Amino acid sequence: QAPLVESGGGLVQPGGSLRLSCAASESSFSIKSMGWYRRAPGKQRELVASITSLGAPTLYTDSGKGRFVISRDKAKNTIFLQMNSVTPEDEAVYYCNLVPPVQSIWGQGTQVTVSS
Repeated sequence: QAPLVESGGGLVQPGGSLRLSCAASESSFSIKSMGWYRRAPGKQRELVASITSLGAPTLYTDSGKGRFVISRDKAKNTIFLQMNSVTPEDEAVYYCNLVPPVQSIWGQGTQVTVSS
């Protein structure tokens, strides 16, 4: 079983919303900080948002502030990224991982495509 499985991506119109999910199979992840990363075409992967084991969120991209909300359900060992007012600049493959990331556990990610 993959350590991290992302889902929830898809095609969304500009101004629309999506909720991404990341299910972790390792129970130890529930006591660690986790985050959402993204890789846009032609760009390096960047950290978008993180959340501590106690649920304290941090957003790292100015463009996401006020639009993205990260949360986690410790009982389900799952983290979420609520994306609102999506713009074309949000188009990317979104991944979850620990913060800092562990290279060996990157998942397949989930594609977010923004188009009208």
